[in-house]
Amino acid sequence: MRGPAGELPLPGRVATIVYTDGACSGNPGRGGWAWAVPRGRYASGAAQQTTNQRMEITAVLEAVRALDGPVDVVSDSTYVINCFRDRWWAGWLHNNWRNSQRKPVANRDLWESLIEIVRHRDIRFRWVKGHSGDPMNDLVDQLAVKACRTQWGQRGEVPVARIATSGAESSPHAPQAPHPWAGDDGDAR
Repeated sequence: MRGPAGELPLPGRVATIVYTDGACSGNPGRGGWAWAVPRGRYASGAAQQTTNQRMEITAVLEAVRALDGPVDVVSDSTYVINCFRDRWWAGWLHNNWRNSQRKPVANRDLWESLIEIVRHRDIRFRWVKGHSGDPMNDLVDQLAVKACRTQWGQRGEVPVARIATSGAESSPHAPQAPHPWAGDDGDAR
């Protein structure tokens, strides 16, 4: 199976899995984005006047800029996933940044940067249903919503207890790390 840029898989490929999400209060309005690696780093950020689609793209762009080597991006954004799964980007380049309706591609500034990275690196995309109980998708959603609400980004390490779903790590006796995003329980979409 070929990757989004048409490349064949590399033997022994070990990719970093990163979850991404964007949020917006009003569309356009205040926004936030986030990415997180299971048992690894996370980051989030904010924008004052933006759209949900821009925050979804920004989350992926910030993640692939921050992470080296092969990356598997997991997102609940069909806008982002379809761009690479269905190779919309190739049509945009071929049609001088016009979409299938012959209109200028929205968010071109972000897409250009992301597509350039994807074309030169081993980056794959996978869709996850939002708000379906996936612990990492829920985590990046909460981080993006918090960044949207507070207009303040964060960086840190994902606590193991936060993402555990089975085994000793999910035991009620496992140590619970404090969570910098605790208290956020809503969604700004």
